[in-house]
Amino acid sequence: MSAKGVLLVNLGSPDSPSVPDVRRYLRAFLMDGRVLDAPWPIRFLVVHGLILPFRPKQSAEAYHTIWTPEGSPLVVISRKVQSALQARVSVPVELAMRYQNPSIETAIEVLSRRGVTELHLIPLFPHFAMSSYETAVERVRAVLARRAPHVRLTVEPPYFDREDYVAALVDSARDHLDYEQDHLLFSFHGIPERHLRKSDPTGGHCLQSPDCCRQGGPALATCYRAQCFRTVDAFVRKAAVIRYSVSFQSRLGRDPWLKPYTDLELERLAREGVRRLRVICPAFVSDCLETIEEIGIRGRETFLSAGGTDFALIPCLNEHPSWIHALENMVARFTRSSSALAPNASPS
Repeated sequence: MSAKGVLLVNLGSPDSPSVPDVRRYLRAFLMDGRVLDAPWPIRFLVVHGLILPFRPKQSAEAYHTIWTPEGSPLVVISRKVQSALQARVSVPVELAMRYQNPSIETAIEVLSRRGVTELHLIPLFPHFAMSSYETAVERVRAVLARRAPHVRLTVEPPYFDREDYVAALVDSARDHLDYEQDHLLFSFHGIPERHLRKSDPTGGHCLQSPDCCRQGGPALATCYRAQCFRTVDAFVRKAAVIRYSVSFQSRLGRDPWLKPYTDLELERLAREGVRRLRVICPAFVSDCLETIEEIGIRGRETFLSAGGTDFALIPCLNEHPSWIHALENMVARFTRSSSALAPNASPS
């Protein structure tokens, strides 16, 4: 009889807010060909010649503003989620980060020592993107192939509009949002527009028309932008939100990224008369640098400086009971499923 286990994978964080640790993290992150998708020689020159000499100090200062006595908020929260989920399921649950620690290699070794032969990967990314969901999946596959080739792998599909995920988002926002007075900004992590085109299985759908994301079709399975809009649509219907808009944050470099940009949208909303603003970041399931510092600190300053008067960041799902319930449902579907999969294969 096979033994089942679950692996949660989030993006990762430096081991500390020191400049050397931040540099090590940024090197691992930016040298990933699914993040900075240039040919390796160009990627190496850009990362080591243009980014690493300067950015680690700036990023380390930002990490210092959010660091807790227990460590990185992303890792601390993710560990609490792991513990909460483990308390509600009978199969072993391990946590790993795509970059740095706890590592995917260590998590797989632990699960293998516990006799796991069927592994269910739950990427902690509700939406498909090659720089988050896909790179986590492919890294787990590569590590399994080297270290535990006998283990069968299944992968949780993106859950951007799944009912229990959307319900968790609405539940987590309910106490932070006055639906009659506030404007709600959905700020998703941005990606370069070229990533959409690279992920488009049709080769000719994404960004080809103003309403391409509303058309559905085979591109939806790997279209980050369309999936973000589906999340917004589902949230708005369930919560009966009146005033809202959508933007994309965290752009890097000069190439066009998904628009509108969050920093510019914050200014626009304030200039156009929005005074009470709430921001929710559905692409992140755990609060991290991009939510706490980029939105909660710098974004707040941007909005208030442009004329807004009341700004609040809605916390991510974190350890909200509805989110743990959604994860529990994912595990339950896996444990009820058949074992008839080839090693390191995912259901089609």
